[in-house]
Amino acid sequence: MTSTFRAGIIKTLTVPLDGRSFSGGLPSFLVRDDVLCWTRREAGLVGFGEIARFTATGPERFLEADIWWRHLVLEADIADSVECPGTGPVAFGSFAFSKVSTHRSRLIVPEIVVGVRDGRAWLTQLTFDDGELTEAGALAALQRWLDADPLDADAPDDGPLVSGLASGAASGLASALPLGDRPGGGVTAEPAADVVPKLETGSLSEHDWMAAVAAGVAEIRTGKLEKLVLARDIVATIPEGVNAAEILRQLAVRYRECWTYGVDGLVGSTPEMLIQVEGRTAQARVLAGTLDRRDAEGVDGSPLEFAERVLAGSEKQRHEHEIAIQSLTTQLAPFSEAMNAHSEPFILELPNVWHLASDVKAELTEVEGHVPTCLALINALHPTAAVCGTPTTVAGALIRKLEHMDRGPYAGPVGWLDAAGNGEWGIALRGAVVEAPDSVRLYAGCGIVEGSHPEAELAETWAKFRPMLESLGIKS
Repeated sequence: MTSTFRAGIIKTLTVPLDGRSFSGGLPSFLVRDDVLCWTRREAGLVGFGEIARFTATGPERFLEADIWWRHLVLEADIADSVECPGTGPVAFGSFAFSKVSTHRSRLIVPEIVVGVRDGRAWLTQLTFDDGELTEAGALAALQRWLDADPLDADAPDDGPLVSGLASGAASGLASALPLGDRPGGGVTAEPAADVVPKLETGSLSEHDWMAAVAAGVAEIRTGKLEKLVLARDIVATIPEGVNAAEILRQLAVRYRECWTYGVDGLVGSTPEMLIQVEGRTAQARVLAGTLDRRDAEGVDGSPLEFAERVLAGSEKQRHEHEIAIQSLTTQLAPFSEAMNAHSEPFILELPNVWHLASDVKAELTEVEGHVPTCLALINALHPTAAVCGTPTTVAGALIRKLEHMDRGPYAGPVGWLDAAGNGEWGIALRGAVVEAPDSVRLYAGCGIVEGSHPEAELAETWAKFRPMLESLGIKS
């Protein structure tokens, strides 16, 4: 493991942004490609800059990160007049899916954080410097990162937070209008001027990936495992350059019910919450069972009725979902004094697909004298059956054998945590890794059970690629 930061005690100042307004909510601040982001329904956290970083690989990456973070904030000098989850010291994080991955998991402590929650907005500045932190200085530091007109710390309460930001963000969001759907399989690129985005096969061709699915089904039928999650990748080349901030803005607008994330080149919008911790309360959202919304075209009745009939009425889909729920609740039980989950899954409606979904809520109990941190919970929960399979050890080994790729941060935990132990960690799905200024690697996976068919699973991956493809200007 490695860590980088200047010696000293971390100091933070959190001040309210009461009375100030900014067009578009928190996504208005997604104006830089290096921004750190966690947002849903115009709320969440956005970070700028970096004052400290932790990286690690291997099976102990979560616990090592937890120890590093707790030591960092143990003696922190915290001035916080807002006092809610996400204020004070905050780190954004992304972790590798696999314990054998060469990809480095990371926690990043930003210099500036803007937060919005339950109608409240705040600004946090973090530093290792000895100088005094002030509200005016924090606002000026934010302005430097936004590169807009100077902030007036004495601006009237009804004035905009950033005079030059609202119009620029609104212009960027205007270009995020949904692209029209196009029937048929595969993808085609929409030309922009004289350049055309290009898609290439990733680690496996479509034919070879379907063969891997068939091999996985064969293994399941031997009784060695009950479920397997197989992923595939594709590479998009964008000749005019990858605009990560624009990708995040478009995802935040289109997929408001998902958690849009951006951490060090990993971008996406996940519908699945691995664990959310607030005080002693932990919550999770489990997804398993997927239906492409295009499959409802031309059917009788409402699309939602069609989704309920096909998903909730499918023995295969419900079986896959029950495995995922059982996986999470079994792993969470030792940390909980009370737990409840939906007796029946509900239909989660997203612009590209429907999912069978269940929410789980638990009251955490003390373990060895203290309430477990969110990273300690992640260490116990990851990987769930929703992204790996069951039994975990058998499924993990089969994934490495059949996928022929290192998933890196795909399907790993992504999110944030604060000094009080609060945090939100989703599973990095519906996302991509920016690998070069003009290149992005996209990932999508499917739950494989005994009744799975390779052609149907391949079609499901294209439905799951769609959020990222559209944000790149590529119609699918």
